[in-house]
Amino acid sequence: MRLRPTTLSSVGFGLLVVVQAATAAPQNGECNLPSDLQGEIATKYPGRKLVTLSDLQEDDRGFFQKDHGNSCPGLVKVDFYGDGKPTLALVLITKDNSELIVAHQLGDSWKTAVLGKGGPNVPVVWSLPPGEYTDVNGNRKIRASRPVIVFLQYEAWGILYAWTGDAVKKIWIAD
Repeated sequence: MRLRPTTLSSVGFGLLVVVQAATAAPQNGECNLPSDLQGEIATKYPGRKLVTLSDLQEDDRGFFQKDHGNSCPGLVKVDFYGDGKPTLALVLITKDNSELIVAHQLGDSWKTAVLGKGGPNVPVVWSLPPGEYTDVNGNRKIRASRPVIVFLQYEAWGILYAWTGDAVKKIWIAD
């Protein structure tokens, strides 16, 4: 059987698309939310999607992977409240904006809250250990006794969030 050149081109293009999709996303399920949280997010935040490596521009993807490997740029597990209960910080995007959401599992349900918002460019999230953090101007400090959340858009801005025991405090760490 002989294949025509157009058939080979179609097959080759199809394989290229599959290979690109496979290499653009983390292969280890790093961006998978717990199934019960998926439903909660879909209901409370319709039309939004979790940031993955393939959502980042090439240079931003390189910056993120340099420091965080193939972890998910839109999701990080963090003991933000210091109670040891499952807590996730996630970045959800639409074509026009982004939001930093913290999801805290309490019993059989998840409590979610919006910590911050961004514009149409795609930010990332990660966690840092407890410690003292100073704002970009050197004027304000946060002394965090629990891990903190970093919400950052490369080459633009960055905000650090810390739980103080009764409220969320934030400082700008890049501007």
